Amino acid sequence: MSQEIHRESAEPATDPATGSADASRRRRAWRPEADAEAASLLRRLAATPWLVGGRDDELIAAVRRNESALRSAVARLGWVLVIERNLVRLRKSAPPRPTVWARQGPSPAACSWFFLLVAAAESMPPRTGLGQMVTAARSAAAEAALPQRGDLGERRAIVAALRMLDERGVVERLDGNLEGYLHDEQAPVLLAIHHTRLAHVVANPGTVDPATDPHGWLEQVQREPDAARRMRRALVDDTCVHTALLDDAEAQWLSQRVRGDDGAPLAAAFGLSLERRSEGAAFVVPDESFRHHRELGPMPFPTPGTVAHAALLLIDHAAVHGTAGDGPGPGWRGMTHHDVVAALAQFADSKASGKGGWGAEYASDPALLAERVVDLLTGTNLVHLDHADHPIDDAAGPQWWFAPATGRWAEEGSAAPQTTRSRTRPPATTPTAKRPPGAGRSDTPARQYPDLFSTFAADQQEDKELR
Repeated sequence: MSQEIHRESAEPATDPATGSADASRRRRAWRPEADAEAASLLRRLAATPWLVGGRDDELIAAVRRNESALRSAVARLGWVLVIERNLVRLRKSAPPRPTVWARQGPSPAACSWFFLLVAAAESMPPRTGLGQMVTAARSAAAEAALPQRGDLGERRAIVAALRMLDERGVVERLDGNLEGYLHDEQAPVLLAIHHTRLAHVVANPGTVDPATDPHGWLEQVQREPDAARRMRRALVDDTCVHTALLDDAEAQWLSQRVRGDDGAPLAAAFGLSLERRSEGAAFVVPDESFRHHRELGPMPFPTPGTVAHAALLLIDHAAVHGTAGDGPGPGWRGMTHHDVVAALAQFADSKASGKGGWGAEYASDPALLAERVVDLLTGTNLVHLDHADHPIDDAAGPQWWFAPATGRWAEEGSAAPQTTRSRTRPPATTPTAKRPPGAGRSDTPARQYPDLFSTFAADQQEDKELR
């Protein structure tokens, strides 16, 4: 079991004029002991924040064995770890890119009914019927002056919300079929309500009273106020962070603390490898740390399928035909939305037929395919949309900017869509960089190592950041 050890990070800087130590540069260093089981549990909890008794008993027991190490690591992220007899809940802070993350999540209607059902469940008995619970949720909606349609779309949203509650072990289905509610509001479905778990549904409740200061509460829960914690969470929960998209406080943390007393120890606690380049940084998952794509989170890439293959081809196309222009920073390649749709239409012409061809739905509708591809690439933080206020299906925009990290997969597709090429893909995550310290600079041959970041931008700032 690992433990938290606090010590001063290094000998404090000395003023050359006075010889006195500069106390302002002292800080505590966090040094966890490496522990494979604790690291595996941290990765699992980051991807699956709810562990429920009866379904995850072995994992709950492992969490109890490593409780001290887990609490030490998640505290660095500003997260709260709840451990109860039949429940483990990791309560996270606000996500680093809330707008993009919300686009990947459930529909607004499903989210609304999720919380209406939670409100209704508080006053329901431990065992109740689906019809009674929905009736109570409708009463809560009426009390909040929320519109109700009573149509099939609304019932689908209710079923989606019930499935989310069931996955979290808050309201579990004991008997019956939830799909039956789509056609019969009195479908015989028996539910079990775990009232003690209702308090853990909201992961980030904040400290401001939403009734007295709703705007202040929203600002607090939507963005982690501490820059260091924002960066730690982005590295743990996101594919990578891009230097060009950071504010001043975040860029300072990345420059001064990602390698030494903060970022690297956190990566070690999660069993990850820190990769730092001038374009940004990433915590990389070693190949031996996972067996299936689903262990890496909701959006592994690359994976089999039409959308992922189209994304690979588009990445390759952007590397060759994209423009630097007024991109976010060095190494970013831009394409207009019109050019993206045109490229996907060209790819579809050669990929839509034969064994292993693209799905007919996407091959016949490049605009729909572009919408799915942008969801994937923005969700994995590999594409940044400029002028994102334009609808995705608007021919005028937005501008797609492909991050330097996409160079990792630029040769997996085909810049010339008509050319047949093997579809063999790399692992769903970048393997640990097998390189000596200092490798990857301008004197290193391109693509010699399977780095996450491309060689578009040389690591010329690396030495400056360490001084």
